Amino acid sequence: MNSDLRIQTPEGIVFAYPLAGPLVRCLAWAVDLVAIITLTYATSLITMLAGIISPDLSSGLAIVAYFTISVGYGVALEWLWRGQTIGKRVMRLRVMDVHGLRLQFHQVLMRNLLRAADLLPACYAVGGAACLLSRRAQRLGDLAANTVVVRLLRPSEPDLDQLLAGKFNSLREHPHLVARLRQRVSPEEARLALQALVRRDDLEPVARVELFAHLAAHFRASVTFPAEHVEAVPDEQYVRNVVDVLFRTRAS
Repeated sequence: MNSDLRIQTPEGIVFAYPLAGPLVRCLAWAVDLVAIITLTYATSLITMLAGIISPDLSSGLAIVAYFTISVGYGVALEWLWRGQTIGKRVMRLRVMDVHGLRLQFHQVLMRNLLRAADLLPACYAVGGAACLLSRRAQRLGDLAANTVVVRLLRPSEPDLDQLLAGKFNSLREHPHLVARLRQRVSPEEARLALQALVRRDDLEPVARVELFAHLAAHFRASVTFPAEHVEAVPDEQYVRNVVDVLFRTRAS
């Protein structure tokens, strides 16, 4: 079994996600099971009212409610929360497509419908065995849906003073344009640019040039700085200058 899921982007950037093993997935499912039981109990209070009309109707509604909740819980949350349920959030896990593509609804539905087979004969025996034997720690539902479960590691913050210090930043000569740039760049875009700088030495030379060319063009289009301050600046240096003013309110 591989310990990591490695995904390479068209730009040559490789992302590694540690795969979740059977134990941590079992703990996440235990949290989800508590949530399902709680929802089922709340629903049973309503179905009990049907017992006034017919005990058989009440029993039938209770069975249907349990099946709907047990399957619908995982389908709804994994689709709305991009591969996470309450248990997976608590344990910092996420369901992903094996190729890093956007998770599709039919994949979410398939892996949750086959959970019943993974639970056989009891306590996830089949699913646990499949995880141990699978190259990517996949249970039967994952194998059918072409999905994996990965662990989300807490990102470590880089030392910005060490990463960005030592070079002149011409953008700081235009504080009003810097303020406009901070308004127009989203936190996700800023974080992406920062990670590109952190991991630049891990990139292939061609991929590195193309990546920073795309980032620099995007930031140059967001706010127009005077030409004499940006035209002669290489793309990677320009991205570094942008990250500097986005993450540090003033130069050290």
